[in-house]
Amino acid sequence: MGARLLCLCLLTALLGYFIYSPLPPELAQPGTVMLLSAAIRALGRLSEAAELLGLMNYMEGLRLITTVELVAPTSDENVTVTDTELSGVPVRLYLPRRPGGLRRAVLFFHGGGWCLGDAGMHGYDLMSRRISNELNAVVVSVNYRLAPPHRFPAQFEDVYLVTKFFLQSEVLAQYGVDPARVCVAGDSAGGNLAAAVAQQLPEDPEVKTKLKAQVLIYPALQALDLDLPSYRDNAHKPLLPRSLMVRFWSEYLSAEPALRAAMAANRHAPPEAAPLLPRVNWSRWLPAPMRGRHAYEGPALAGAGLARRVPGLLDPRASPLLAAEARLRRLPPAFVLTCEHDVLRDDGAMYAARLRAAGVPVTHRHAPDAFHGAMTFLAWPLELAVGHRLFNTCVQWLKENL
Repeated sequence: MGARLLCLCLLTALLGYFIYSPLPPELAQPGTVMLLSAAIRALGRLSEAAELLGLMNYMEGLRLITTVELVAPTSDENVTVTDTELSGVPVRLYLPRRPGGLRRAVLFFHGGGWCLGDAGMHGYDLMSRRISNELNAVVVSVNYRLAPPHRFPAQFEDVYLVTKFFLQSEVLAQYGVDPARVCVAGDSAGGNLAAAVAQQLPEDPEVKTKLKAQVLIYPALQALDLDLPSYRDNAHKPLLPRSLMVRFWSEYLSAEPALRAAMAANRHAPPEAAPLLPRVNWSRWLPAPMRGRHAYEGPALAGAGLARRVPGLLDPRASPLLAAEARLRRLPPAFVLTCEHDVLRDDGAMYAARLRAAGVPVTHRHAPDAFHGAMTFLAWPLELAVGHRLFNTCVQWLKENL
């Protein structure tokens, strides 16, 4: 009896350890968020163990999240949904059934740290379906290649290839899209890709159609300084702790194991990064409330040779915040969403400030009670009121600006 009771106590303590995590009082629906965070942490620990045993890469274990969330492409009375390919890249296509004239179009890139995620996940499927129906828009949700095994620039190349193909006049005409009402959008790593695509298109002489807008939802925009105030304040917050974001960046940019350790210590910026550091200097670009009482130090420069081994560190296609002001001036109006309890908060806020300084119209919405990934939780059993609020804010902006 005593042994059984001891086992029960140990199991209860272990369960409590995984479920309980201190959350700020202003965070919306903390009980639900705590359970979500516990499930992801538990899967993370299992993935770590599997990697240590040589069974699989850590990210392969985390992809169970993607697998259990996948839904089939199911049409309804408002939207026709199909899985297809555009220019050889898999996409999920949403075509509104509503009759009428030319439609809007949204090219959407899902999040997941360039390593996880799928256009067919329930949350993304629901978001794309609602955008298509509520905006009478064609939505192209892109299933780009993931790391590992595919590193930068494979993810960027896939989404850029789809976007460039879709913007051809004959393709737009095929889907009944108004060439003057097309935008790119994405969340997290997808926001990174959307920003990078928006920057690259004006540089491409083969692209004649201009984007009307860009929608960046808690985007990851730079990897040079991983010790921003938001990384310090939210290092252990759900659902994206600093350690996981470091792992995402390192997996995306390189297979070199030493890079992850250097990033964790914020000692990975190569000497060639020195001229670029003012573009990510948070003491200049962050509003005072986000700077708080933190003192700016800047990342320590790493040894020579890293830039050659990991060229993505200095490439604006991987880190759009590194782009020169001249490149930013050519961008379309932007909607940027940031969440207070998110390591990526400062990336989005700094980008909004730099876009404004370059003369780009920017709408920056900051959610003081939200965390990273909140917008995707739109349906039972993972439904959050804050997710609906953020999604509705985004859709309303698109209705008015696309």
